[in-house]
Amino acid sequence: MSAPIVQGWCPGAHRPMMSGDGLVVRVRPRLARLTAEQAMGLCDLAARFGNGTIDLTNRANLQLRGVAEADHQPLLAELAALKLLDAEPGIEVRRNILVSPLYQSGDLTAKLTQELIDRLAELPALPAKFGFAIDTGAQRLLAGDSADIRLETAPDGLILRADGAKTGRLVQEADAIDQLICLATWFAQTYTPETRRMSRVVSALPSEWQGAASEPIGAPLQPGACDLGTLYGAAFGQLPARALKELIAHSGAQALRVTPWRLILLEGGAAIPAPAFVTGGTDPLMTTDACPGAPFCPQAQVETRDIARALAARVPGSLHVSGCSKGCARMGPADVTLIGNAGRFDLVKQGRAGDEPCQTGLTVETLMNMDFT
Repeated sequence: MSAPIVQGWCPGAHRPMMSGDGLVVRVRPRLARLTAEQAMGLCDLAARFGNGTIDLTNRANLQLRGVAEADHQPLLAELAALKLLDAEPGIEVRRNILVSPLYQSGDLTAKLTQELIDRLAELPALPAKFGFAIDTGAQRLLAGDSADIRLETAPDGLILRADGAKTGRLVQEADAIDQLICLATWFAQTYTPETRRMSRVVSALPSEWQGAASEPIGAPLQPGACDLGTLYGAAFGQLPARALKELIAHSGAQALRVTPWRLILLEGGAAIPAPAFVTGGTDPLMTTDACPGAPFCPQAQVETRDIARALAARVPGSLHVSGCSKGCARMGPADVTLIGNAGRFDLVKQGRAGDEPCQTGLTVETLMNMDFT
């Protein structure tokens, strides 16, 4: 099996990525939030220009797939009309910010995130996938998600923590973004082409950036009602555009918030029947990851999502079905990982897609009759 090609960047709106079914165009919602009008407008664009679905990414962004090259510029014009497009491509690349989704309007999370957005031009040149997490809600929720510099709550207030470091630096709200820019500048002066993420250079982190502990990690969010509205799950992070538009309209939601966990929050929305979405926290699809697979990704060597649906309830714990050894749908380990290889599957237990398999050359028929307990 030839090694998959690892892209050193993520798609955006201005700079989409070609896939097996057309362009992948990524939309990065500000403060992880779209108004109901914006969300329903994006649903219309997915049906008009894409394949009729909207994908949630593990960086809490939204993607349209299957966009024809000739439609890219008209799509950008429509995104701009919805106020979902950065005017400058450079700002779009820098606006790689994870936000704890349970913030209230005007609270610490909202204020820090908006200040960072307003000051993105002050950041130094950073690698394309370098990102930030504003995790300053009542519970710390983003510790397991991809970010290089984190603002988090601590028993003594607020800390700035480099990813990979066990502790961080105490900061005040007034200077938190100043200090974040300083830490980003240290990284920009330190990293090499081989160490393009903070966790790869954290061993060289000066002691002044360490010492204060974060609050414990909170319980993961689940589908269901919450103080802000209702959370719905998306199998494999895929949102059917027509069903989503109907759900927003019928639930009375004022806005849609995105998360990195294949969950959407309909702000102010009532809990109503939604057969196209996951509504129960124990649904095995919420612990099952699968990339688009073949033929939608040119590097995928198998179809993925049908087998993932078929096996989800039969695998105790987490399941990851990957079209190739890159493992894009799940960077961390799973209890069972299946990796596409020349039309068949390799099996990894308690590991990642790139790990050494314990079994190889498995057919779909073999998998359907296998005992995973």
